[in-house]
Amino acid sequence: MLSSRPYLARGLYEWLLDNEQTPYIVVDAEQPGVSVPRQFVQNGQIVLNVGPTAVRDLHIENDAIRFHARFGGQPMQVVVPMPALVAIYAKENGVGMVFGHEPAMPMPQGEESATDAKPELSGIDTPEREGEGSTSESGPAGKKPSRKRPSLRVIK
Repeated sequence: MLSSRPYLARGLYEWLLDNEQTPYIVVDAEQPGVSVPRQFVQNGQIVLNVGPTAVRDLHIENDAIRFHARFGGQPMQVVVPMPALVAIYAKENGVGMVFGHEPAMPMPQGEESATDAKPELSGIDTPEREGEGSTSESGPAGKKPSRKRPSLRVIK
């Protein structure tokens, strides 16, 4: 699967502009491929104003954020690869989103049909991973338990 980060970044950017807020991004300047003014990097990060009055030719693409800006009067093309984007938020009130580490999602195999394919859910407890094998209805040890409908059980 493709990363959700560029889609969320584009949506949040538009949402902030629609609400008359100034969008800022936080960038991990230590990531490979990052092109930012190094003199403004602090603790490995840089905060950049990406509002329409601060930048030219802003493109939030699936692989990177690119734009032109002036820093200390010097023009520069800024490139922020998507994995280096840490957050996008409004300057005025701090509303926005901090991006966590995205798990690497494998690309679907061409031979699997939609009914045979199982999503790879990293960090999410599915019935297969937790609890299903410990129910009294499961088969003997070593055998795969029968599939049941998921249900919610209240424990007091």
